[in-house]
Amino acid sequence: MADDKQESQPPAHGGALAVAAARAHGVSTMFTLSGGHVFPLYDGAVTADPPMRLLDVRHEQTAVFAAEATARLTRTPGLAVLTAGPGVTNGVSAVTTAYFNGSPVVVLAGRAPDYRWGSGSLQEFDHPALLAPITKRAWTEHETATIGPAVDEAFRLATAPHRGPVFLDIALEALFGQAGAGAGARAGAGAGGTGEAGGTDSFRGIDGISGAKGTGETVGSGTKGTEDADPDQVGRVARLIAGSSRPVLVLGSDVWTGGAEHAARQAAEELRLPVITNGQGRGILPGGHELLVTRARAVAFREADLVIVAGTPLDFRLGYGEFGGKDGTAPARVVHVADAPGQVAGHGPLAASYAGDLAAFFAALPAAVTGAAISATSAIPAAPAAPATKVGSARPAWAQSWLPRLQAAVKEAMAADSALLASAADPIHPMRIYGELAPLLDDDAVVIGDGGDFVSYAGKYIEPKRPGNWLDPGPYGCLGTGLGYAIAARVARPSGQVVLLLGDGAAGFSLMDADTLVRHRLPVVMICGNNGIWGLEKHPMQAIYGYDVVADLQPRCRYDQVVAALGGAGELVTRPDDIAPALRRAFDSGVPYLVNVITDPAVAYPRSTTGI
Repeated sequence: MADDKQESQPPAHGGALAVAAARAHGVSTMFTLSGGHVFPLYDGAVTADPPMRLLDVRHEQTAVFAAEATARLTRTPGLAVLTAGPGVTNGVSAVTTAYFNGSPVVVLAGRAPDYRWGSGSLQEFDHPALLAPITKRAWTEHETATIGPAVDEAFRLATAPHRGPVFLDIALEALFGQAGAGAGARAGAGAGGTGEAGGTDSFRGIDGISGAKGTGETVGSGTKGTEDADPDQVGRVARLIAGSSRPVLVLGSDVWTGGAEHAARQAAEELRLPVITNGQGRGILPGGHELLVTRARAVAFREADLVIVAGTPLDFRLGYGEFGGKDGTAPARVVHVADAPGQVAGHGPLAASYAGDLAAFFAALPAAVTGAAISATSAIPAAPAAPATKVGSARPAWAQSWLPRLQAAVKEAMAADSALLASAADPIHPMRIYGELAPLLDDDAVVIGDGGDFVSYAGKYIEPKRPGNWLDPGPYGCLGTGLGYAIAARVARPSGQVVLLLGDGAAGFSLMDADTLVRHRLPVVMICGNNGIWGLEKHPMQAIYGYDVVADLQPRCRYDQVVAALGGAGELVTRPDDIAPALRRAFDSGVPYLVNVITDPAVAYPRSTTGI
């Protein structure tokens, strides 16, 4: 009977097969901008049982940014659908951002028909060749029957550590065509194009193992990985910790996306390790936690003798992995902990490294450190001076001197900043905005940063209470992420606060998508720090050349009126005492609301690096 029922079902077109495969990986929303080449994907979403949500935006980059934010917030893969040609090329910067952030995103795209390839069809372009350097794999499907397995393969590859975007375009006749029963069955075989009609197929093993296609499962809501940590790798790290006097643990985004946040916090608390967080690692130790010393990072990185960096690259944000060697101290030993071999830093010396499941690593670490400390003590027959660490006792040595040193530095930094957070300066000092915003944020608020100097202040003064609730563009530094991230955040967290922090320069990249917020009834509080300049460029250029060019924007531009014209609401704030009332009105409004705060263009964020 089952076979008879299957045979009686009408053939499914390529779009329906793709939607079914995406849904099997937990996808519930398709982000897109309308295009004829991908109509079957829309039909597949509308006619699915139940239908898949379609959320259309005003620029393709916003669709991909929204898919990426979905992946980062929910730890299920995001889906963006782009039409052929300019639809794809408009999304390239967003795909690149997902690549640098290790975000599991699948981009499905339309493509000119095979039967006309080379004849100059509308928007005829071989997309995979362009997308190959910024994806884990980019290829073309030419047959309707292979679309389901191909989309399944795309999601499996995107969600396998190290995670990242995957691109698949589908020839027009294959997407519109129909396949018989069973064409959508998941299968590993046949999930690749034949290379006909210009279809390039490029596979990049982000995990560092060229050609090793991922088969990992999606990590959901904080679930622990199933791998066992390599005991030799963990042991080497443990011995370094046991022999350290001034250790620091850095927790980055992959700790969250890999579902390792609970194990990481437990390990830090058991070992009493001072912790610095960045990216979506922020909140693993909530703001105010006694071990969280992010506000003392300059002191910590300057004086540490061991820095363990987990789940984030050793890039410009972390001084390229060069720590210590200041104030008469020796250079710190560095340990890099990553979710895949290809992510372990190769540009500088490492004392040890670990590549694999991050939750398993942190689960194994406390016992390994205790064992290493006991072994080191028992190996010395005479009664020596106390070892650097007495891990396994209630208070390791660093908890008696090093940790209090950093905690005192945190308190000093907070005290030093308190005046500016309450500044009555006119024009408004940008720090005053964060002094007013922080008390209004709920513990589960999602805070999104899209900007230069203005958002740098947010990274310093907004400490999330929960992990995974902070979004910024990441190491690629692409402005314009904000509206796409905000759209996804409101969809993912329908009842929580969603706050988008915009520099006025960044607002110019994506503010038109406030229309998307309005059309889809997605209330978001937007705060624009409006200093009328490209602050991240103006001040450095003046310092280098004594003058600046192409660094000025329109003073006091009414971005709030732009949002109001698109159907939202907003207001202009020019006095510091008006900030808090305006923010409360924004949170109470229930609509997309932009608070446009005019800030002092003479104030430059005191950054220690420009990243170049």
